Amino acid sequence: MSRRIIVLISGNGTNLQAIIDAVQSGTLDCKIELVVSNKESAYGLTRAAQANISTLVFPLKPYKDAGKPRVEYDVDLAKKIMSYNPELIILAGWMHILSKDFLEYFNGNIINLHPALPGKFDGAHAIERAYEAFKRNEITNTGVMVHKVIPEVDKGQPLLIEEVPIFESDTLDDLEKRIHSVEHRLIVRGILKFFEDLNQ
Repeated sequence: MSRRIIVLISGNGTNLQAIIDAVQSGTLDCKIELVVSNKESAYGLTRAAQANISTLVFPLKPYKDAGKPRVEYDVDLAKKIMSYNPELIILAGWMHILSKDFLEYFNGNIINLHPALPGKFDGAHAIERAYEAFKRNEITNTGVMVHKVIPEVDKGQPLLIEEVPIFESDTLDDLEKRIHSVEHRLIVRGILKFFEDLNQ
């Protein structure tokens, strides 16, 4: 029986595409019940529509404009997602930090893809920060991880980690492309591992 998953995105959705491709090829025995974006302009919504997947645009701005607290946005979003009864939520380039109030609805069943190794370059712009650190001779490589989501940003238990080399000849663009190719593979493996661990 296909597992019910929901994917949260904010942008182009290349990692979402990797998940869609894996579902369509049978690599992942999952059904993407919903793709959520906090940005109406996110191209990932087009990818979802092309694959006949339901979408939800849920921006924070109307809440801010109305003077509502951030936690109200998180709780409203959690309730909408809960109505689909997902077994796993995947953050695939979702650029909002989710509060404890959101996470409490889902009993630890949320994973995130982060383009850095555990404990390195938590938060935004991780690839750029790794590249700058490499140029300062502070690191020799970086990586990608899929980890469980907890209130502390990018601090949850890693499910999968893969190191990614940085070469002297690399431009930032070269490094980004290498990391993205690893991300597309690792996000699919991370979903598989999450459900394998559940079954043990």
